[in-house]
Amino acid sequence: MNPFEMVVMIVGIGAVANFVRAKNGLPTGNFWGGRRGRDQRLAAMQTDDTETVRLREEVKELKERLHVLERIATDTNRAVDLDREIERLR
Repeated sequence: MNPFEMVVMIVGIGAVANFVRAKNGLPTGNFWGGRRGRDQRLAAMQTDDTETVRLREEVKELKERLHVLERIATDTNRAVDLDREIERLR
């Protein structure tokens, strides 16, 4: 067996092994973590959905609060400007 055939065989064995691991739901990727298996990704997505919904609702509430605070701040500035304008006109 020449070196080229040996390299092709090693790459082929690695590809087949990776395919079998992915098909059986085992994690694929490199030694240091790499990608997760399909089932693990789906489970993570399902648990993240409830967290995502909760966080979206919280962000919506915070935006409403911010809108109210901005309105109060701008109304207060208008009142101060109006008071200054009245004093200037006197």
